[in-house]
Amino acid sequence: MKWSWKIGSVTGIPIYVHSTFVLILLWVVWTSEGEGLFGTLTSLAFILTLFTCVVLHELGHALTAGHYGIKTSDITLLPIGGVARLEKMPEEPRQEFWVAVAGPAVNVVIALMLFAVLLIEGKYQPTTSMSITAGSFLERIMVINLVLVLFNMLPAFPMDGGRVLRAVLAMRMNYAKATQVAATIGQGMALLFALVGLRYNAFLVFIALFVWIGASQEAGAVQMRSALSDIPVAQAMITEFHAVTPDEPLSHAVSLTLSTAQKDFPVVEMGIVVGVLTQAELFRALANDGQGILVGSIMDRNFETADSFEMLGSVMQRLQSSQCSMIPVLRAGALVGIVTTDNISELLSIQSAMKP
Repeated sequence: MKWSWKIGSVTGIPIYVHSTFVLILLWVVWTSEGEGLFGTLTSLAFILTLFTCVVLHELGHALTAGHYGIKTSDITLLPIGGVARLEKMPEEPRQEFWVAVAGPAVNVVIALMLFAVLLIEGKYQPTTSMSITAGSFLERIMVINLVLVLFNMLPAFPMDGGRVLRAVLAMRMNYAKATQVAATIGQGMALLFALVGLRYNAFLVFIALFVWIGASQEAGAVQMRSALSDIPVAQAMITEFHAVTPDEPLSHAVSLTLSTAQKDFPVVEMGIVVGVLTQAELFRALANDGQGILVGSIMDRNFETADSFEMLGSVMQRLQSSQCSMIPVLRAGALVGIVTTDNISELLSIQSAMKP
C-alpha cells in the first residue's frame, strides 16, 4: 500500500503502518492536553497497545491462511484498524470459516489472559463498571479486545462475521449465492445502523456506509469471479502487445508507453519471460535515474504468470492482489499474450451487452 512504512515482519510477513496512522497519534496528544505528560504518555501507550492487539488479530488470519497454503502479502495498520492482504480468500467453506474466526479468536485469548492477570492480582472489577475509558490500563485493554470481537463478528462484510456467515451458508449452497445472501444481510444491517445512527449517534451512519460499501464490493467481486470461472485465458488475452528486453534503455519503454495504450511490459530474454516492467517503476526510475538506465536493472523479477488454458477467475484474483495490472500468458513456457484488468473488464462488458 502506498504511503506506508515497514516496521517489521513476523514469520516472513511484512508489517507496515500507513502514514495516516500518525494522525491518530497526533489526535491522542491533542485530546490529552491538560492531563500532563504522564497522562499523554499513558494515552499513547494505550493506543499503541490497542494496535498491537490489532496486529495480532491480523496475524491470526494470516497464520491460519498459511496453514491452508495461502500466503499473506503484508499486514498494514490504518487509523481504522488493520488489513491482512491475503493472496486469495479460501473458497472451501470450512477453510474460510477458520481463517475468518482466527482473528477474533486471538482477541478472545488476549482478553482471557488479561482477565486471569487481573483475577490473580485481585484487581478485577465487575464487568458492568468497566469501559474503554474507565478502569485500569489492563482492564481497558481487556474491554477493547472484547469490543473488537463483537464488532468483527457482526454478520456483514467486510467484517470477519460476514465471512463466517458466508462460509456457513456455502456449506449448504453454492459460493456465489452464499455471498449474495450474506451481502444482502449485511446491507440490511447497514440500513438498520443508519436509521439508529440518524436518531442517536452519527458515528453509526459512518459504520453503515462502511458496511454497505464492503458488502457491495464483496458481492461484485465474487460475481465477477463466478462469471469468469468458465472462460479460458486464451479467450480474453491480448495477442498484439509489446515486450522489452533487459538490455534495452528505459527510453525505449518510454517510447512504447507514449505510442501505445500499454502500461506494463513483459521483459523477455531469449524467448523467456524474465521480468515485468511496471508503469509505477518506470516513472520512479525516470525521476531518479533518467532514460539511460537499463530495463533489466529496474524490472520486477517476482511476477505472476498465467497459462493460456487456465480459467480467468483465478487469474483475476492474482491480478487484484498484484502490484501489476498485467500478467504474461504462457503456452508451453513461451509468451503468447498478456492479460490485464482492463481487457477482462471489456470482456465482461461485451458479454453483458450480448445477453438477450
